[in-house]
Amino acid sequence: MKKSLQMASAFIGIIVGAGFASGQEILQYFTSFGIMGFVAAFISTIAFGYLGMHLTSLGSRMRTTSHKEVVYRISGKFFGRIVDGIIILTLYGVGVVMIAGAGSIFSQQFGLSAVLGSTIMAIAVIFTIMLNVQKVIAIIGGVTPFLALVIVGLAVYSFMTMDTSFEELHTIAIDQPTTLPNWWMSAINYVSFNIAVGASMAIVMGGTEKDTKIASQGGFIGGLGLGVLIIMSHFTIFSKIDDVAGVDMPMLKIMDDIHPFLGIFMSFVLFGMIYNTAVGMLFSFSARFVKMGTRKFKMFVVIVGISAYIASFVGFTKLVSLFYPIVGYLGLFLVGAIILASIKHKNGTAK
Repeated sequence: MKKSLQMASAFIGIIVGAGFASGQEILQYFTSFGIMGFVAAFISTIAFGYLGMHLTSLGSRMRTTSHKEVVYRISGKFFGRIVDGIIILTLYGVGVVMIAGAGSIFSQQFGLSAVLGSTIMAIAVIFTIMLNVQKVIAIIGGVTPFLALVIVGLAVYSFMTMDTSFEELHTIAIDQPTTLPNWWMSAINYVSFNIAVGASMAIVMGGTEKDTKIASQGGFIGGLGLGVLIIMSHFTIFSKIDDVAGVDMPMLKIMDDIHPFLGIFMSFVLFGMIYNTAVGMLFSFSARFVKMGTRKFKMFVVIVGISAYIASFVGFTKLVSLFYPIVGYLGLFLVGAIILASIKHKNGTAK
C-alpha cells in the first residue's frame, strides 16, 4: 500500500500545476457553471480514477521506460503516431507554461523580475530531472500533501464562513467567463487535457513497478484523490465567488483574505506545484527520445530545459489561453485509446 500511495501522490503532483493550485482552472472549468459544476467535478473524479488506474497498469504490464511503446501498442501504427505527437506536444508545451508561471508568481506576488522566477525554476527542473526516476517520483509525490492540506483547510474555512445562499452564488458563478460551451463538455475536456498531461509520466511510473496490482491501485487512488481535490476546490471557490470573481488566482485571494502571511505561504505552495508539473513534463519528454540515466540523456535534458526557458517568455497567460483548450480536445484520441485498451484487456484480447 505504501508504494501505491507514493505513486498516487506523484500522479496527483504531476497533473496539479499552476492553473489548478491557483484556482484559475477550477474557476473556468467548473465554477463558471455554478451548481452544475459539482456534477461536472464528480464525473471528472470517476474518469480520473478509471483512466489513472489503466495508465499505470499499462506501464507496469509492459515494463516500459517511455510512453512510446505503450501508445503504439494500444493505438496502432497510424493513430499511435497521432497520439504520440499529441503527448510530445503536451509534455513540452506544459513544461514551458510552468516555467512561465514561475515567473508570473515572482512578478505578481513578490514584485520581483519574472525572468528571475523563470530562471530559478528552469535550473531547478534541469538538475532534478538528472536524478534517477525513483528519486523524481519521490520528489514529485512529496510536495503534493502540502497542496492537499491547503485545499482541505480552505474548503472547511469556506464552509464555516459561507454567508450567501447557493442560489445567489450560482447567479454570480455562471457570469464568470469560460471558453467551454457547457458543463458536461467542460468535464470531458478537463479530463482529456489532464490525462494528456499526466499520461507519459504515469506510464513511466507504472513501468517501475513489477506488481501490476500495486501500479493499478496507485493510479486509481491518485485519480480519485485528484477528483476529490477538484470537488473541494470547486466548493471553496464557489462559496466565495462573490469575493473572488474576476481575480487571476482565486485560491490565493481567499488565503490573502484570511491573513497576508497565508497568502505568502500559498505563493510558495504554488511554486512547488509548478515545479512538480514542470519536472514531470520535461522528464517524460526527455525519456521519450533518449534512454534514461545515460550521459546523452543528461545533455538532452539541459538542451530541452534551456529551450523551454526561452519559449516561456511568450508569457504565462497567453500560453494557457492558447494551449490548454486545444490539448483538451486533442487528448480525446488518447482517452479513447486507453478505454479501448482496457476493454480489450478485460476481454482477454490484449496482453
